[in-house]
Amino acid sequence: MVRLGTNPIAWSNDDLRDLGGATPLETCLREAREAGFEGIEMGHKFPREAAALRQALAPSALALVSGWYSAELLRRDVAAERIAMRPHLELLQALGCRVLIVAETSNTIHGNRAVPLSRRPVLGTEDWPEFGRRLTELGKLVADAGLDLVYHHHMGTVVQSEEEIDRLMDETGPALRLLLDTGHAVFGGADPVALARQWRERIGHVHCKDVRVDALQEARQRDLSFLDAVIAGVFTVPGDGIVDFPAVLRELPGYDRWLVVEAEQDPAKANPLHYARLGHGNLRRYAAEAGLL
Repeated sequence: MVRLGTNPIAWSNDDLRDLGGATPLETCLREAREAGFEGIEMGHKFPREAAALRQALAPSALALVSGWYSAELLRRDVAAERIAMRPHLELLQALGCRVLIVAETSNTIHGNRAVPLSRRPVLGTEDWPEFGRRLTELGKLVADAGLDLVYHHHMGTVVQSEEEIDRLMDETGPALRLLLDTGHAVFGGADPVALARQWRERIGHVHCKDVRVDALQEARQRDLSFLDAVIAGVFTVPGDGIVDFPAVLRELPGYDRWLVVEAEQDPAKANPLHYARLGHGNLRRYAAEAGLL
């Protein structure tokens, strides 16, 4: 049976901290629980020490689902990455998390409003085998610590398109699992239903975000940066856009992990509690219809 979680990025954006910058963490946690969620992923306002993090989560009784880690495997070897990752891994271990979210960010442009998505980095054909080898090795180290390493394909990074997601999975072993993000898939031109079908045995985590078609078309036509597309409203919660969530979830029979609503918007335009309630209600219905609840 799946559990429903959320991400604090709807309340306070990690990549553009002016969005929701004044919103206290306590408000985010209280409203996430009020909306019905059982767990939450980490954001930049969360304590990074285990006892303090448990204390912060206690009033809302939310479980810690996971947290994003920015890897730089194109610039450093696995031994160096392991050292850099250790504090994050140990914190997730201490809080009982099942997965560690990773994305390659050494050359990403997703946090830079001055750079349009057309200028994102692209990995050369000759670079994929070593990149895959390093990710697989890192996945084995994380598995030894009792967690799954799940890769987050993301706009503005070297793993964005359907072809790149497929190449990532082909170049890595089973120690690396896929984080399927429905919104980033659609934005990147991929079919999340096809991805779920193709990689269902290796999907270790799911981010559920919807896409507004008008904002998507605007972002592509104007060649916006990733953050400008977010501000324009390209993402929203499940059931408020064009993603076919019932079809995606039907492709994941037996999936028994977290479904996480991660739908960043400008909180000044999109009230986080309203959209959290909407997303939770819709996702719960879709999961039940797919036999996952």
